Amino acid sequence: MPPAKTRLPAIEGWFTVDEHAPALLGSRCTACGNFAFPKETFFCRNPECQGTEFADTELSRTGKVWSFTDACYQPPKPYEAAVPYVPFAIAAVELAAEQMVVMGQVVSGVGVDALTVGTEVELVLDTLYEDDDHEYLVWKWRPCGADDTEETR
Repeated sequence: MPPAKTRLPAIEGWFTVDEHAPALLGSRCTACGNFAFPKETFFCRNPECQGTEFADTELSRTGKVWSFTDACYQPPKPYEAAVPYVPFAIAAVELAAEQMVVMGQVVSGVGVDALTVGTEVELVLDTLYEDDDHEYLVWKWRPCGADDTEETR
């Protein structure tokens, strides 16, 4: 059996790679409490705030589908698509505590026909692509209560 590949985030600093409880990494403005993803480092995104200091924070792992669509065409580079390209669903998810919307791919096997506005989802990790030594991970949304298969870990 070949040695296990090192699992790395495809985008460094955007999410944790905890297999059992992955989380998006955001920031919270220390002046007004506004959350941001990805992390903010320069100025608060709240137009009513002049804050410039931020606390790093792990964002909610669950939320509700706010909107969704399917990607029936292969996105351009730098996106690394599987060969052959397989269409997938994309969901805009309102995070439970922060009440902010974060886009992400939906796990394989869950298409737009299985989603509705308000569907409860959770954050999971999945492999975007791999090379000889590494698996490069991304976050995806999985409907709560869906099977935890090898494909969605």
